[in-house]
Amino acid sequence: MLTFKCTLTRLFPVALLLAAAAAGAKPYCGDLSNGFGPYDYREPPPDALYLVESAHYTEEVAAGVRGNTGTVGGDLDYTLRAFPNHVKALTSMAMAAARAKVNQLPGSKYPVECYFERAVRFKPDDGMAWGAYGKYLYGIGEEGRAMPMLKKAYAIAPDNPSINYNLGLAYFRAKQFDLAVQHAKKAYQHDFPFDGLRNMLVGARKWDGKVEPLPAREEAGDKSDAAAAKAAPDTAAH
Repeated sequence: MLTFKCTLTRLFPVALLLAAAAAGAKPYCGDLSNGFGPYDYREPPPDALYLVESAHYTEEVAAGVRGNTGTVGGDLDYTLRAFPNHVKALTSMAMAAARAKVNQLPGSKYPVECYFERAVRFKPDDGMAWGAYGKYLYGIGEEGRAMPMLKKAYAIAPDNPSINYNLGLAYFRAKQFDLAVQHAKKAYQHDFPFDGLRNMLVGARKWDGKVEPLPAREEAGDKSDAAAAKAAPDTAAH
């Protein structure tokens, strides 16, 4: 019985959150109110992001090697309570938990998936947050739940190369190769730096790997998308 409850908690925090909200109870993944913030990672107040990252999201914390003010989990928890949609910190949380083979890092307040749920609850218009959530679900084998997250991300940010890449991977694994090629082309048109999806499609003989350049009128937007992809964390589901 204990095993079942742990599994339910791991796989269905969103369902539990909704059930708790309907019953008037405290959300399973916690209230978003915080002593510092919460702030939108995309538009942080002056100095707020620096203050948090310099103390709680150092290079060693980001790599999951060692905490700065305590445990890795504690520092990531602080970062993600201050900036719930901090996509880099979300990626670090998932990576560190996967490496340790745990569902909740020591020092963190919630199971890993809760931080993703909190991110999209905080800013449901953040396509990168939805994309990171979908990538995380793929990583834990929840492909059926991942696809709607990736589609949501694409609906919000259809030209984002990272989102197109991950959605292309999802379609490839679902054997929907035409859609996989469609999103691969879009990702590579926007200079996505990883060749994994291209190699998979070429190897499966579903695509020749060639990408037509974007129309000239899209060049300005294309450059900004490419810059965003290079600045963003590795959210690709390799």
